[in-house]
Amino acid sequence: MKTQMKGNLLAAFSFLLWGVLPLYYQFLPGAEIFELLAYRVLFSVPVMLLILTLLGRRLDWHAIVADKRSVMMALVASCIMCVSWCAFTIALTHGQVLAASLGFFINPLFAIALGVLFLKDRLSHGQAAAVLLGISGIVYQVWVYGELPILALVMGSFFALYGLAKKFIRFDALTSVTIEAMWLAPLALVYLIYLVVTGKSQSMDSWQTILLYIGSAPVTLLPLVFFAMAIIRTTLTNIGLMQYIEPSVQFLLAIMLFGEVFDEVKLVSFSLIWAGLLICTLEALPWHKRKRAAHR
Repeated sequence: MKTQMKGNLLAAFSFLLWGVLPLYYQFLPGAEIFELLAYRVLFSVPVMLLILTLLGRRLDWHAIVADKRSVMMALVASCIMCVSWCAFTIALTHGQVLAASLGFFINPLFAIALGVLFLKDRLSHGQAAAVLLGISGIVYQVWVYGELPILALVMGSFFALYGLAKKFIRFDALTSVTIEAMWLAPLALVYLIYLVVTGKSQSMDSWQTILLYIGSAPVTLLPLVFFAMAIIRTTLTNIGLMQYIEPSVQFLLAIMLFGEVFDEVKLVSFSLIWAGLLICTLEALPWHKRKRAAHR
């Protein structure tokens, strides 16, 4: 019981750290996204190796090389994650934290849909209702605004695809993230050298900017470490219920601190999505499962 409680606290802390990430990116307004991504990928390698060392872990290269399928899927996962991370970074550095929040709120709905399409999962009544309500929320926004919430949809869908790709990787979470970063690190290094040589690098404006760009690696990876520690100590149900801490914190920051507009259209759209997530959450609670089993 103590182990599970510790796992719950670690999970909550990891989602809280992800939730307050917009505070860090306020120091990088209008950042050059691909340069920032290159820094994040490149410096993720030493950061992950340091984390593994501090945790008393090391990469088992014999097992890694022997599992070629997982190695290749790590490449696929890394490319997918780059797309989601680009959309996330654009949102955080261009005053669209609400879009980031929406992206993570709708991510579970995309994950449910991908599970049905590719993993032959069966939708429960609650999940079906959540998907329909989520679609209704997005459609309402498109109907009134006349445009798709592109950043939110890209974030939500590609993060769900990243989760799907991770299903086919047999490495543990920390090893997987390290290998993913190693795949793209050479490309990131070449790109950064190109920017410096051609004088197109924005990070070279000052040493403070360089440190902020480099810092994007540890601030995004540290929550992952706590998450990886939590996942082995608590249940997936508890993890699933706590994942809404992140977009909730981002939502509050966007409205209360950054002054983003939350009009009636967004209120209706978010409310429909929240209603669907609430149904899924209630359905996943242990007492509901026991009640449903008792009626069978």
